[in-house]
Amino acid sequence: MSRDPKTRWIKKWALVTGASAGIGLELAKQLAAGGANLVLTARRSERLQTLAAELVATHGVQVEIFSADLTGPDAPQEIFSFTARRNIEIELLVNNAGFGAFGLSHEIDELRLLEMIQVNCSAVVSLSRLFSPGMVERRHGDILIVSSVAAFQALPFNSVYAATKAFDLLFAEGIAEELAPFGVNVTALCPGTTTTEFQQVAQQPDRMFRSAEPAEKVARVGLAGLARGKSCVVSGATNTLMVEAERLAPRRFVTKMAARMMRPQDSK
Repeated sequence: MSRDPKTRWIKKWALVTGASAGIGLELAKQLAAGGANLVLTARRSERLQTLAAELVATHGVQVEIFSADLTGPDAPQEIFSFTARRNIEIELLVNNAGFGAFGLSHEIDELRLLEMIQVNCSAVVSLSRLFSPGMVERRHGDILIVSSVAAFQALPFNSVYAATKAFDLLFAEGIAEELAPFGVNVTALCPGTTTTEFQQVAQQPDRMFRSAEPAEKVARVGLAGLARGKSCVVSGATNTLMVEAERLAPRRFVTKMAARMMRPQDSK
C-alpha cells in the first residue's frame, strides 16, 4: 500500500470516532481530501450531518454518520453493527474520541472519571477488538489511536486522563507488534496541547494552551506516521524534546515539575 497519506486510503472506508470537533474533525477532512470514504461517529448528530454534507460536496466521497455516546459500554458494538449492516469494510479505524477532567481527583465527580476511562480506554479496546479481525483476515488495515504526550508521565491535576492516555499508548504499541505479521499497522498519535474544545470540556486554564498546536497539523502528523508504519508518533518538535528529556530525569522530579505547572491557582 501507498506510504503517502494523501493517497493511501483512496476509495477505502475509514471510521473516525469523535469526528464532530477538534482532531477528529481535521482527520475526517484530511481523509476525505485524500479520497477516503468515511463513517463518522460522535454524540452530536447535527454536527455530523453538517460535516458529512460538506465533505460530500467538496470531495465527492461517500460519508455515513452514526450518532453514538461512547460512555455507554454497548456503543462500540452498535457502531460495528452499523457498518456490518451496510457491508462497509473498514480499512482504517481512528480511535480519536476522548476527554479529560482537570482538578483534584478526589473532588471530581466519580462518574465523570469512570466515563473517561470508558471512552478513553474501554471503547478503544472494544472497537479495536471488533474491527481488527476483519483486517487480519484480509491481511491489510490500519488503526490510529489518539493518545497524548501526557502518556509519558504522571500528570497531577489531570491524573486519570494521563493514566488513560498511558494505557492507550501501551495498548497501541503492544497490538502494533501483534498485528504487524498480518499486514495491519497500528500507530499511537501523541499530541501535546492542541487547539480544540478539549480545554473547555476539561476546564483547564488558559495558561496551559499558550503554545497549543493547530488540530490540522496534529491530524496531518498522525496520518503521516501511520502511513509510514510508525507505532508511535509525537506531534511537534518541542513536544518530542520534552518527551525525550522526561526519559532522562527522575520520575518523581518530573511529576513534581508537572504539579507546579498544572496546579490550579486557587489550590493550596
